[in-house]
Amino acid sequence: MTHTIVSFTHVGKVFAVDGGQIEAIQEFNLEIAEGEFVAIVGSSGCGKSTLLRLLIGLDTDFRGEIRVDGKPVKGIGSERGIVFQEHRLFPWLTVHDNIGLGLVNEPLSAAQKQQRISDFIDLVGLKDFTRAYPHQLSGGMAQRVAIARGLVASPRILLLDEPFGALDALTRQQMQNELLAIRERARITTVLVTHDVEEAIFLADRVVVMEPRPGRIKRVVDIDLPHPRQRSRFDFHQLREELLHELTHDEDYVAPVTEHIRGLHPAFIAL
Repeated sequence: MTHTIVSFTHVGKVFAVDGGQIEAIQEFNLEIAEGEFVAIVGSSGCGKSTLLRLLIGLDTDFRGEIRVDGKPVKGIGSERGIVFQEHRLFPWLTVHDNIGLGLVNEPLSAAQKQQRISDFIDLVGLKDFTRAYPHQLSGGMAQRVAIARGLVASPRILLLDEPFGALDALTRQQMQNELLAIRERARITTVLVTHDVEEAIFLADRVVVMEPRPGRIKRVVDIDLPHPRQRSRFDFHQLREELLHELTHDEDYVAPVTEHIRGLHPAFIAL
């Protein structure tokens, strides 16, 4: 039997704004199995990032219940790591020291921390940049540092909030492939928030389609495509069009430019 590591039960979130209230999330129910990769897609303002804030424990004022490995989420915990769209590296710290920040609260000896940092620098392929500073890194390299920092404490769940949204198209595709390779080695449950349908299909086992005001689940889609996935496959293209159809009925959804230019017969779509 598959073990459920994350569960959302009747989760709702209301924000107080200008003397009134805005219901950001309504009756969100979802179970995520251990080792699963789940992507959440939807228009801006549908509550995608808010859900990650609740799951990571940055906001504990919500209705319903979120459990991680059977225990209610009541704040931040080392079993959950997160990577944001902006890498948020400290410019005065090296790659080594930025990754080391992920171990500040871990009960490890200095030698154990050093070994862990070295292991994750190797994992993300930055062995030659250990002493480099953020301004000396490309955007993709900086995000690799952020991913290593999110993984170095060996969390059971990795949360990704549009981690490649600020990268150019080529670097984004390279980072998607690297993420799958890193995840395969780390064997970690992953939850991705993205506005990019193609990215969600390429990476995830399941895609949760959200609709806004209030944010709620419209549909959950199993992505039954073998890895490595090829964007040129007809079934990949069909899934992409199906999900885009769901989202384009949402007047707030704006497809990324790369999705517009990919509206070709599958035989002409570049890998």
